[in-house]
Amino acid sequence: MKSTQKPHVVVIGAGLGGLSAAISLATEGFSVDLLEKNDKVGGKLNVLEKEGFSFDLGPSILTMPHIFRALFSRAGKEMADYVNIQTVEPHWRNFFPDGSTLDLSADPSVMAQELAKLGDNSAEEFAQFLAYSKRLCDVTEAGYFAHGLDSFWELLSHYGPLKSLQEFDVFRSMDQGVRRFIKNPKLVDVLNYFIKYVGSSPYDAPALMNLLPYIQFGYGLWYIQGGMYSMAQGLQKLALELGVTIRVNTEVTAIEHAAGRASGVRLQDGQLLAADIVVSNMEVLPAYQKLMASQAQEIRRIAKFAPSCSGLVLHLGVDRIYSQLAHHNFFYSDQPREHFKAIFHDHQLSEDPTIYLVAPCKSDPGQAPAGCEIIKILPHIPHIDPNKPLTAEDYHAMRERVLLKLERMGLTDLRQHIVCEESWTPVDIQAKYYSNQGSIYGVVADRFKNLGFKNAQRSKVLKNLYFVGGSVNPGGGMPMVTLSGQLVRDKILADLGMVGK
Repeated sequence: MKSTQKPHVVVIGAGLGGLSAAISLATEGFSVDLLEKNDKVGGKLNVLEKEGFSFDLGPSILTMPHIFRALFSRAGKEMADYVNIQTVEPHWRNFFPDGSTLDLSADPSVMAQELAKLGDNSAEEFAQFLAYSKRLCDVTEAGYFAHGLDSFWELLSHYGPLKSLQEFDVFRSMDQGVRRFIKNPKLVDVLNYFIKYVGSSPYDAPALMNLLPYIQFGYGLWYIQGGMYSMAQGLQKLALELGVTIRVNTEVTAIEHAAGRASGVRLQDGQLLAADIVVSNMEVLPAYQKLMASQAQEIRRIAKFAPSCSGLVLHLGVDRIYSQLAHHNFFYSDQPREHFKAIFHDHQLSEDPTIYLVAPCKSDPGQAPAGCEIIKILPHIPHIDPNKPLTAEDYHAMRERVLLKLERMGLTDLRQHIVCEESWTPVDIQAKYYSNQGSIYGVVADRFKNLGFKNAQRSKVLKNLYFVGGSVNPGGGMPMVTLSGQLVRDKILADLGMVGK
């Protein structure tokens, strides 16, 4: 379709992918309506004010800030006028079952001192691994990210078969890629757990996921001043300035279509909102199930794009300070392979989970009352499995197991110091965000199920329906879902025969 008049776009869902798509298209002159079923924009980037504590309910880490800056700069704005970010040091602190710790730091001299604790050749091995990680990152950014490649066949076409096989280390898992360079089991666990960014298993994910450490070390690890939700507020302000119409508390119940094209969306109140193009920030499988239930064949086709893991998310306000914590912390399982097997193969709650713990008051004391701090706890757990349902009692037992483990590993009397609590299970996550089976990170990265790829951004059913967010390429996490909104702009411009990629 070629036209001098740019069409009207309806974006379903105001998560970071939807916000990015709306901003990217509005910057190009499109008329955009952005619809959100919840009471605020941001999707999983959410916030809760409770009893003097400010809990960031979603993502806790910002990486690749240049992807966010691109939204502002293309609109002729400076991100610093909307969002202030600051580096986090150390990146995170690792706590091991034997009582030892290891910090990851952006400072090479500090990192060398930390690696020296391991008492072997870990510093040299880490340098070799990081060079490998950088190579993976460079080749991925040059094609997969920059051109929005949507399948393994597009990858082969862009890079060529030989380069694809060599450069992407396609025959190894993430864990096997780490072990090519790293011998120390503690450092193996640390590097394997970068998989947290995409909610998968290092034993199943492709070795390409080893680009994640370089993304963090190369682009830095950041915190958003005033809380992570400030990014959603900054993007909302930019979208409104660009003329995007944002409607919250507005749920879409159907995508209307005829002759292979979307004609608009039906709202919960029965209203029909016409559209020339529809962009869905709802995950692909739930979108077809809820909004286009007639597409049974397509629903079966995309079932291979299985959901990532979920999480038991505990937001705790405590009436003391735990000085041993950094901003970001990991408490490792003594049996990491069994931990991942329980989540991704047995669909059971791990008996000895690795625990991600965020203490944001280390960077931003104002998020809690004086003398208090926030302890956010996130062990990964299975997504909802109808064949192996977990009960509220199961999740409560997991909560107790996690808190007891943290107390054993140094957080003395943690349960006695909780004065405020907000907890989320996969059931809550699914209900709030319509995520596929309570997934947090979209589609799982699994080299056998999907070669690590996600759904394509272009619908194979309707020519003018597109998808953004964690269930499509390039995947989950704040920068990737934001990039998906920019890539969908490029695809729409190309499909319309306008200037673009």
